[in-house]
Amino acid sequence: MAGGLLLVVAVVAPGRAQTIVSPGLHPASAPAPLDVADVGHRLYARIPAHDSLGLQRGRRMLLLVPVVGYSQQTSGVAEVALNMAFQQPAANVSTVVGAAEYTLNNQLIFTLASSIWRPNNAWEFVGDWRVMHYPQSTYGLGMFTSTTGGVVSMDYQYFRFYQSALRRVASGWYVGVGYQLDDHWGITSRNSRREVTSISRYSYGVSGRSISSGPVISVLHDNRGNAINPPGGYLLNVQYRPNLQALGSDTNYQTLLLEGRVYLHPSPNSPNLLALWSYNTFTLNGNPPFLDLPATGWDMYGNTGRGFIQGRFRGKNFVYAEAEYRFAITRNRLLGGVAFTNAQSVTELSVMHGRVVDGTFEKVVPAVGGGLRLSLNKSSRTNLAVDYAFGLDGSHGLALNLGEVF
Repeated sequence: MAGGLLLVVAVVAPGRAQTIVSPGLHPASAPAPLDVADVGHRLYARIPAHDSLGLQRGRRMLLLVPVVGYSQQTSGVAEVALNMAFQQPAANVSTVVGAAEYTLNNQLIFTLASSIWRPNNAWEFVGDWRVMHYPQSTYGLGMFTSTTGGVVSMDYQYFRFYQSALRRVASGWYVGVGYQLDDHWGITSRNSRREVTSISRYSYGVSGRSISSGPVISVLHDNRGNAINPPGGYLLNVQYRPNLQALGSDTNYQTLLLEGRVYLHPSPNSPNLLALWSYNTFTLNGNPPFLDLPATGWDMYGNTGRGFIQGRFRGKNFVYAEAEYRFAITRNRLLGGVAFTNAQSVTELSVMHGRVVDGTFEKVVPAVGGGLRLSLNKSSRTNLAVDYAFGLDGSHGLALNLGEVF
């Protein structure tokens, strides 16, 4: 979940952690990793010290983080963020990430995203649940929009229910099915003068209610071991979703998600990491409701497009790429840093004779930025990520995450 940061207080429970040895470094040549609980124990002995087994003992690593902050889409925000990690026998680290937020833009947000791995990685269960009251500005469709003119304010309620089950079919490979529902209601859209029923001449789901409902078929390859902060490996994620009127969807339309992530060390002896991310969503046919069109910052964790306000670019097809270099600032890994760049594009749309016509990718907008990492829990490898980015269209802003951005 992205957002700006002003104040963070971390509560760690129950802080039992394993020692993580960076690739290429012998334990004797590097100081033991530290996190905020270790620092707290050194300053105040009643805070429990970590042991060296942590997740292997079946303990759940829980982080509760109260946040007072600011972001472009929320203005001021008060939030409680939750990050829980646990590990079943011979399985990847399971994660549950949640948040409850209230903002000065009168937004009320509850989110819960989960990735649960069963023993021996035989199954993975993936969930993305949201309930939101979410007034938000939108800037129209395509890449040739502006944050200073043509802005439309949308106010709506939102319920999202995504749930999938994936079965291992080969080493690191999974195939699964699930169901996805996006339900927006009470939608009102206004520009500076009046209420509107179309945005960029697109009328689907701009007012009233919109529902997208359909099954999802997934193919996944994942050998990262820990999705919170991968030490290496790669991910390939393919999802095909036919939205069906028979299941309550407003219209029949089909979408395809293609996602890849790769984590590389610059040399066998380097603990630093180069992380690469490609996230692409395509409308294969039909017309999704406006709020279900692919857009900046509307991926599962709201992390695409650091440097841009959520929803800045929106269209029927969305392509996105990001590269991030992660490095230690302190040898004990308590503090780290990142430098990153990203780029995104959506296809243009036009309306001819009352019919929406798909366009092409005509413009790419990049961003650059950097950030700091604070180790909150060394066992689950959870960092507090605080980033600032500049988009080359004049956008800029803070981004906050509990865990790595990707």
